[in-house]
Amino acid sequence: MTDLQQETAQNGEHSAPVEAWDAIAALYDKHVASGEVDLATAGLRLAGLQSGDTFLDVAAGPGGLSLPAARLGANVLATDWSPKMIEHFTARVRAEGLDAEGRVMDCLALDLPEDSYDVTGSLFGVMLVPDQAQALREMVRVTKPGGRVLLIAYGNPAEFEALHVFISAAQAVVPEFEGPAEDEPLLEFQVADPDVLRQRLIDAGLTNVTVDTSNQERITMRTGQQLWDWCLGGNPIPGMLVADLTDEQRADIIQVLDGMVRERSVGNGPAVLTAPLNIGIGTK
Repeated sequence: MTDLQQETAQNGEHSAPVEAWDAIAALYDKHVASGEVDLATAGLRLAGLQSGDTFLDVAAGPGGLSLPAARLGANVLATDWSPKMIEHFTARVRAEGLDAEGRVMDCLALDLPEDSYDVTGSLFGVMLVPDQAQALREMVRVTKPGGRVLLIAYGNPAEFEALHVFISAAQAVVPEFEGPAEDEPLLEFQVADPDVLRQRLIDAGLTNVTVDTSNQERITMRTGQQLWDWCLGGNPIPGMLVADLTDEQRADIIQVLDGMVRERSVGNGPAVLTAPLNIGIGTK
C-alpha cells in the first residue's frame, strides 16, 4: 500500500486527503475542467444565475463551475480546500481578466457570513464529501433568503461510460484488477438516485427543490492517453487503484484504451463517452 493509500484509509475509506487533490490539480485543470463548461453553463442557467449576481462555488477545484459563472457576468468567489486547485483557478482568472476570487476553504466550515450569495453551487465537488449533509447545510447558510443552491453530481454509475472503459482496459492487461468495490459505492455516486439528491437538498433547508436528469457529461477523446489523463486527473481514486501497477502495465493499459477509443470514434471525429447527470436546485 502506498503512503497516499494509507493516508486515504485514515481519512475515510473513499475520501482523499488534501495532498491527493493537490497532486492532481494540474491534470484536472488541463484535462478535465475545460470539458465541464457546457454542463456547468446548463446548470447555472437552470439555477437562474444573472449577470451581476454574487456566486459562491464550493469545492470548486480549478473552476469548472466558477469560471463559466464569471464569464456570465457574476461576481464570483471560488473556494476549495486544495491550495493547488485555487492556484490554477486564480491563474485562469488573471489570464481572462474575470471578476472572480479564489480562497482556500473547507466546505464543511465555510469562513463566510450567512445570507451572502445570490447563488451557491458545486460541480462534482460536494458530491464527493463524506459528510455531504453538513456541506449542504453550509451552502444553504451562506445563501441569501430567496437565493438558490445548485448541486451537480453524477447519476447512475452503470451508465458512466468512461469508468467502465477504464476498468475494462485495466482488466484486459491485469485480469486480477478489481477496480472499485461493487458493494461499497464510490462517494461520487452517493446522490446518483435523483430522489436521494432531492431529499438531501430538502433536509438541508431548501424549498421548491427540482432535480433535472436531462443533461449528460460528454467526454471527447481522440487517444487512450487522453482518456487515461482524464480519469487520473478528475479524482484521486483512479490513481490509487493503479498505484501498484508497473510502468509496463500502465503503458499496456493506455494502448488498450487507445484501441477502445478508436473503436468508438466516428469517421475522423473523436470518441464521445457520456455520463448521466443529476442537477439539483433549491431555493432558500
